[in-house]
Amino acid sequence: MTDIQAHLRYYSAPAQKVRLIVDLVRGKGANEALEMLRFETQGPAESVRKLLFSAVANAEQNFGVSRDDLYVAKISADEAPTRKWRRFGARGRFKPVLRRSSHVTVILRERGS
Repeated sequence: MTDIQAHLRYYSAPAQKVRLIVDLVRGKGANEALEMLRFETQGPAESVRKLLFSAVANAEQNFGVSRDDLYVAKISADEAPTRKWRRFGARGRFKPVLRRSSHVTVILRERGS
């Protein structure tokens, strides 16, 4: 049994916000997960949907697995490097701004194996 993987690296949204989307599709069938993400309005949903679509395409093209037999075995959003910016404030001070990013990994498996 092979795991079909796809990675989204250095995505410019905080992992905490991406996890809200990722938790929706964990354990679902691939077609069902793609449909759920299609109608989700939160920001990271579109990028996670593209990542999931890429993993399904990898399975069909490289392993010859039907899309209907796939399910989301594991999906995770982890912290990536944080860019530190400055916003200048009153009296010569500056306020730090943290631009967080995340790494998203999806692993698909075939049902019944």
